[in-house]
Order: sequence, then C-alpha cells, then structure tokens
Amino acid sequence: MKKLVLVSIVALMGIFTMNAAQGEKAFGAQFNYASKHSMVGLGLNFNYEFINNVRVEPEFIYYFKNEGLNAFNVNLNFNYLIRTSSRFAIYPLAGFSYARITPEIGDGVNRFGANVGVGVEYSINNRFAFYIEERFQILKDMNQSVTGLGVKYKF
Repeated sequence: MKKLVLVSIVALMGIFTMNAAQGEKAFGAQFNYASKHSMVGLGLNFNYEFINNVRVEPEFIYYFKNEGLNAFNVNLNFNYLIRTSSRFAIYPLAGFSYARITPEIGDGVNRFGANVGVGVEYSINNRFAFYIEERFQILKDMNQSVTGLGVKYKF
C-alpha cells in the first residue's frame, strides 16, 4: 500500500510538471506538529499554480514515533492565493488526506479524509519563501489539527 501511495504522488507530480507551461512551481520542506497523538514530523511538498492564484499541492509527511505509534500522511491540497503585496499571500486550503498509523504491536490503520485550513506565505526573494499553515484533518475516528512551518524553493 505504501508503494502504491508513493507511486501515485510521483505520478501526480510528473503530470503537473509536464503540463507546466506557465505558472509558479516550488518544492517545499516543512516541520509539522499533529495534535491527536502529539506527533512531530517532517514533510515535503510540491506546489504548482495551474490557474492564476490557484495551486495544487501534493504532500508527504512522516511523523516520528510517539506514544508507541508511527505515522505518515499523504495529502493533495488546493490553495487559493490572496496576494496582499508582492511578497505576502494568505491562502485557504482544502484537499484530500490519507493517513497510515502503525502501533509498535499489532496492525496499522488506514484513514482517508479531508483537510481544511489556512496558510500564510512570505517571499524572501524570487526563489525562496517561508510559510506557516494550520489545517484541520477530518479522518474517520481521528480528527486532528496539523500545524506546519516550512520553506519553499521556487523555480
């Protein structure tokens, strides 16, 4: 199942890159905190602005073991950029989520759900930006808040 999810992300990223005649693209790295089990994680994402001010964001987050659990998330979010200046943007986000939670002993659980949240982004220059996001993940039997703080490289 992990391989299928990762192959799907890579395929999506390839499709969006191939069709990227115009629009901003960026790779990002982030530090995350998920509230349900107080898990800390690291994530990677790809942004592609496919319509003016609308971008798609495939994302993978790995959470470090806590309370005897390992976890990861695969998300596909959409952002609508509200640019308040040439350097600053606010964006609502909405998307789909897949979560895999594995205890030290026993079988893991798979959860599909949705993300709803907001982010702010500050461009340092034409290539780099900082961002912070707060989202609510709606998953079967496991809703949680996820905070992300990261940096993006635009190309």
